[in-house]
Amino acid sequence: MGNRLSKIYTRTGDDGSTGLGDGSRVAKDSARVTAYGTIDEANSAIGLLLAVPVDSDIAALLTTVQHQLFDLGGELCIPGHAAIFDADIQALEDVLDKYNATLPPLKEFILPGGGEAAARCHVARTIVRRAERETVTLARHEPVRSEAIGYLNRLSDLLFVLARVLARASGHGETLWKHDRRKL
Repeated sequence: MGNRLSKIYTRTGDDGSTGLGDGSRVAKDSARVTAYGTIDEANSAIGLLLAVPVDSDIAALLTTVQHQLFDLGGELCIPGHAAIFDADIQALEDVLDKYNATLPPLKEFILPGGGEAAARCHVARTIVRRAERETVTLARHEPVRSEAIGYLNRLSDLLFVLARVLARASGHGETLWKHDRRKL
């Protein structure tokens, strides 16, 4: 691959449109651009999480996830392209089960937090959830492979579990939501 990004600005988007990977142009606020833009935002949030110390196994896992999110963004940027597969979803499920097995069962909701790494992980989780919602919105209007939605759904679950792991590892622990804190 040559110098693909040798010139950063092109001025072609000054009219409010952007080019998709297949060469077509769409509005910058189209459902497709919104969905893959939020996937990019989720990837950046994971990068922010990786900017603080985390266990090397978790760092390696999250770096793999970053590559897959880049692939998924490409899949949505190029209509008809496939980059995320059932094996990717299964891999998320496998590692999710591995980390979840080390945690006590939840009987209450937890509040986002639990130290810096855990809090950053919760932010990434919520952005992935938004990316999932926006991809579902796109799928109502244009073809989207079910693997894209399934991957985002499983990834948000994994990030929730990782946030719990990180909260415990930091020593901050988890804060349970006290639903009965206000008595009338």
